[in-house]
Amino acid sequence: MEKLIITVTVDSSMSYPANHLCPPPEMKNIPKIVDEYVRSVNAGASICHIHGVHKLEDKIAEDGKKLSHVNFEGWKAVHDGIKSKVDCIMQYGIASARFEEKSKLMDQGPDLMSICFTAHDEHFQPDSNYPPMELYAVHPREELIRYCEEMKRKRVKVEVESFTPGAFWNLEYLRSLPGDLLPNPVYTTLFMGWPGGAHTPPDMESMLNFVHHLPQNCVWNLSNMDPKTHWMNLSWAICLGGHVRVGWEDNPFIDGKLADTNARLVEKIVRISRELGREIASPEEGRKIIGLPLKRSIHGS
Repeated sequence: MEKLIITVTVDSSMSYPANHLCPPPEMKNIPKIVDEYVRSVNAGASICHIHGVHKLEDKIAEDGKKLSHVNFEGWKAVHDGIKSKVDCIMQYGIASARFEEKSKLMDQGPDLMSICFTAHDEHFQPDSNYPPMELYAVHPREELIRYCEEMKRKRVKVEVESFTPGAFWNLEYLRSLPGDLLPNPVYTTLFMGWPGGAHTPPDMESMLNFVHHLPQNCVWNLSNMDPKTHWMNLSWAICLGGHVRVGWEDNPFIDGKLADTNARLVEKIVRISRELGREIASPEEGRKIIGLPLKRSIHGS
């Protein structure tokens, strides 16, 4: 079995707003955000899934979407700050942003960019003392084609976000089109336990259903946003040959208490994986597994 790729997600400002340890995604907090990623990579993470600096819209816009706006200067500062200190695979998150903003972010040279291949319908309210955070957007196949064409042109690999197996239908549809829009291997993250209308239950049946229907020539990664099943389901993913995602965004808890740093979450999954007999991939080994260029240079900076 190939080595385990660990992705780390630092920003819990939307998913767990009561996490007082997480620096809000603002310009003044960039040094703290960078430090969290650097410690996590040193603990064993290969992929940094970053949100940069962003702000969720207050209400549904005229286009029928309620998504995030990005601060390009802030994203570049986070990107450059991390890359100046550690080698890592850089993944740009916030699939909940509009095409024009995400296209401009591609010019900063991430290795991967998250694109949602299902509808966005998320509702975050783990603590009733905080108002719900909600995101809404439909991602038509025409939009997915535009993303894949743009990312191929700018040499950024697509990370297919699969909240339900319906994402696989879209994946195969794009593969059927001319132009090699999704070069093999396709890298996809399976999302379980994320609240909202795109929810997939965080149980073994759901994971096996995902894996059973996974298209050929795909490398899969698991994100499990449910503290009760988080570590169990990540352990199953490791045993099934998948890769895993940890961090404050997905689940900030260890034994019911907030982890003081994302590195603690990385350290725990490293220990679990090694006890299960699976070693941890370095960033360079992760690039080979995912099908990325080795030691890529940053373009567009």
